[in-house]
Amino acid sequence: MTAYGSQEMSANLMRVLMRRPGASLTGADAAEWHYGPTFNGEKAVRQYAEFAAYIEKSGAEILWLEDKGDGLADAMFTHDPSLMTDHGAVILRMGKPLREKEPALHEATYKKAGIPILGRITSPGTVEGGDCIWLDAETLIVGRGVRTNEEGIAQLSEILEPHGITVLGYDLPLWQGEEACLHLMSVMSPLSADLALVFTPLLPASFYLLLKEWGITMVEAPADEFHTSNGLSLNVLPVRPREVIMVEGFPKTKAAMEAAGCTVTTFEADALCIACEGGPTCLTRPVLRRDQ
Repeated sequence: MTAYGSQEMSANLMRVLMRRPGASLTGADAAEWHYGPTFNGEKAVRQYAEFAAYIEKSGAEILWLEDKGDGLADAMFTHDPSLMTDHGAVILRMGKPLREKEPALHEATYKKAGIPILGRITSPGTVEGGDCIWLDAETLIVGRGVRTNEEGIAQLSEILEPHGITVLGYDLPLWQGEEACLHLMSVMSPLSADLALVFTPLLPASFYLLLKEWGITMVEAPADEFHTSNGLSLNVLPVRPREVIMVEGFPKTKAAMEAAGCTVTTFEADALCIACEGGPTCLTRPVLRRDQ
């Protein structure tokens, strides 16, 4: 069986890189890491275990990165430090200085698993995985903002262009400031190849028009739940087309996806996702997605 390859966002999740939080999260300084008032390290670890059980139940194989007390509290958000393609992994460079050591963890894990390294983003370029959305296998959309810069997008385009992949960059709004995290995936979560959960007021206008042009049906995330959750109501993870995992507590968003034909599983995540500013998608780096 192919061990890697992921140039789509909602096909069957078959292999995924995850990091089980431990001492680095339970000992984290909430102010230093910009964690919210509901942060509780021990509770977050328990909530993560529930989330991981749902991933295992989906049938996906998990490549585990263990937390050995390296102090990298955000490293549980494995979506950001690398990008997987059908040709190997791209090792990214983080825009958040506290996370700059995380890409090396991914590179070591991929090498151990026999997954080739296709390229690396180097200084002064920055790209975070949360800013990258595959519109199809030949088109990667990248959000240009606080965490991903123009130089990083240019490097990523240079790495992917020989493989027939077009990279399109779109400017993101600042929204809540430099310290907060607004990724492109903060305002769009693909649910299937032709369906996405979006928050249109923060979508780049030209990207919104492109989605319409491509015939993507957009399910609007209810504004009150989006703002209450700082965007995490929209951060949902497809384990297969139209079958998603989301944070508990946002019934209107859940109902909107169900009305569009999705099956939705929720898990309690106030101490984990809400507090630490990262949702179910952020907690996973898909290594292999395939249609069956």
